[in-house]
Order: sequence, then C-alpha cells, then structure tokens
Amino acid sequence: MKKERKLTMMMKKHFMMTMLLMLMATVAMAQHNRGNAGKDKVFDVVEVMPQFPGGQVELLNFLSDNVKYPADAEKKKIEGRVIATFVVDKDGSITDAEIVRSVYPSLDAEALRVINAMPKWVPGRHRGSPVRVKYTIPLTFSLK
Repeated sequence: MKKERKLTMMMKKHFMMTMLLMLMATVAMAQHNRGNAGKDKVFDVVEVMPQFPGGQVELLNFLSDNVKYPADAEKKKIEGRVIATFVVDKDGSITDAEIVRSVYPSLDAEALRVINAMPKWVPGRHRGSPVRVKYTIPLTFSLK
C-alpha cells in the first residue's frame, strides 16, 4: 500500500514537472516567434539608442546651422516649439518624419525639411542587431 502511494506521488511529481517544462518551452517558442514576426517593427526604446554622427552636440550644431526661420513666420513674429518624430532605420537613414505638435505651417514645414536633410545616424541596436527606432525631437523657433 505504501509503495503504491509512493509510486503514485512520484508519478504525479513527474507529470507536473513534464507539464511545467512543456509550458516553459511553449512560452519561449511564442516569444521567439513574436520577435521574428516583427522584423520591421519600430521600437520606442532599445538597448542602444540611435545617435546622430558625433553625438548630441553635433546634432545641435547641425540644427542651428540648417534651420532657417521662415519669412512669413518671422514677419508675423510667430514663435514656438515644433515637436517632430522620425524613424532611424536599420541603416541609419531617416524615414517617416512627421509633426506631432504643430506651431505654424511654415515652421512645421521647416522642421520637416531639416529632419529629412539630416545625414545617416548610427542606428539603434537591440539584442545585438540594428533595428528601426522612433525618435522624437523638439525644434524651438525663437526670434530672440
């Protein structure tokens, strides 16, 4: 009787361990497949974020050298902060630029012009591979 009970308990433990291993394998496979399904997924945050060539200081220099205040906005004394997003692609190129916070049409257009004129960035990396990353940037237009 005790041997039967002991054997039954061992079988239950074995069954539970087997089920646990199968569940873990299923979850791992699902995560692996989900990661492969989104090969062109755009990430918001990655292990290594994309970077303008030369870093933040060079990005600020590029923006200050290339942003031209639109004449109509200057004449009307329109100021403000345009917020734009874009995607840094796997090869570092800039794509999908758009305005997420508008100030004035010509200021928005100038922000997009300068973003689309940027050189290739150092791409973001996730799990050791280059990936597409969304980047947000504020461009402040001030007449001071």
